[in-house]
Amino acid sequence: MAEHSLHQSLSQQQSLAPQMRRSLEILQANSMELTQMVRTALETNPVLEDTTESVSLDAEAPAEDTADSLDHLNETDDDWRDLEIMERRNQSWTSDDEERREHLYNSLVAPETLQQHLASQLKLALIEPDVRVAAEALLGNLDARGFFDMKPEDLGIRLGLGREAIDEATALIRSFDPAGIGAIDLRDSLLLQLERQQQIDSLEYRIVRDHLEDLARKRFPQIARSLGTSVERVSEAAIAISRLTPNPGGEFDPTGNPIIRADVIIEREDAGWHARLTNEYLPRLQISDFYKDLLGKTGNDTKARQFLRENIREGRTLIRSLSLRQETILAIADKLIEHQPEFFEKGPRFLRPLTMNVVADELELHATTVSRAVAGKYVLTPHGLMEMRAFFAAGYQTADGKEVSNAGVREAMQELIAKEDPKKPLSDEGLAKALKAQGIPVARRTVAKYRDQLGILPSHLRRTFS
Repeated sequence: MAEHSLHQSLSQQQSLAPQMRRSLEILQANSMELTQMVRTALETNPVLEDTTESVSLDAEAPAEDTADSLDHLNETDDDWRDLEIMERRNQSWTSDDEERREHLYNSLVAPETLQQHLASQLKLALIEPDVRVAAEALLGNLDARGFFDMKPEDLGIRLGLGREAIDEATALIRSFDPAGIGAIDLRDSLLLQLERQQQIDSLEYRIVRDHLEDLARKRFPQIARSLGTSVERVSEAAIAISRLTPNPGGEFDPTGNPIIRADVIIEREDAGWHARLTNEYLPRLQISDFYKDLLGKTGNDTKARQFLRENIREGRTLIRSLSLRQETILAIADKLIEHQPEFFEKGPRFLRPLTMNVVADELELHATTVSRAVAGKYVLTPHGLMEMRAFFAAGYQTADGKEVSNAGVREAMQELIAKEDPKKPLSDEGLAKALKAQGIPVARRTVAKYRDQLGILPSHLRRTFS
């Protein structure tokens, strides 16, 4: 009897798993992933239609199957976690999952890589066969910046290539676009860029060649004495050198320019703030009336009936899941307006501490559901496009009892640094004192951590001499 009960429970959980997976995949998907999911569903499910008519996303869900409230999402999240605990393993990829993933990858237009860009230039070069072989080998040993990961002559020895061919191939690659490619280190790359600008005899060239470390530490007086020039002239040269790129291959990084779309727009309407879904990437779906009518005409054709029922059920699950996703994102956006009024009025400096648990409790959801819902989602605000997660952060209590988030502290730091005297920049201790004067008690080590996160140099490297 016990065995029968256990078998029955396992069977019930397994039958719910595909719908749970689908619902949570859609909830967590960002706009690009969701667009591809819907496209794939339209291509593979014949009963689904993309209509431009004003159709509610959940209109096709049957009464007994409707999930038009966030309560269902809570139950789904509970069931999902229970299933994971019972199985005690990650869900394996099915052939359908793999096919969908391949379809996603094949549908993306990949940007040109650095290797492809350089190989296209090599094809046009009129060179001897042995030089071409050497050049192809060298191209395969460039890192993401376009620098050699080993000396070309060492690579030639390893591959048994002649020194003359290696030298000619190296010179050829160093002449390719972008300037600075084919260098052995940063100094070499900067010198290549200056050579391309016909500045071999310039002060900039001599500074990079002989005083790059001093330049990085802003030791302008030492450089000026060594090269017999003024600190002002060294400062001007440093500005020109800063316009060179330390990463010539970086523009070909395929992850450097992701597609970002706003999921929600928050804007002022009348006396308050209002959130609305963009839905610009989300087509309106419905179940085709033709196939619903056809289901009643299948007669004794059990295979046709089963095929139609499965596709209609999958279509309704997708429509319901899309509706729940949008409803959840909008509900969270409304809570952001409620908890962050000063941010929308005055800007990032006034972002208050907020946790996902607080919003989850108010919406009667699990915190994990809120976490999934905001993952990869973006909000267009009066202060720019922001990741939804950015609204959730810990923070500090000011001297007057107000709360300020970590992001607000960083914003205050940036304002202080922007207004500092460039000849006497604020140290981390100075920033901590200035923040305390504004009523924000922050330790010096915390200031140093936030400064690093913002990519701001320490005070001795921010100092200027002109």
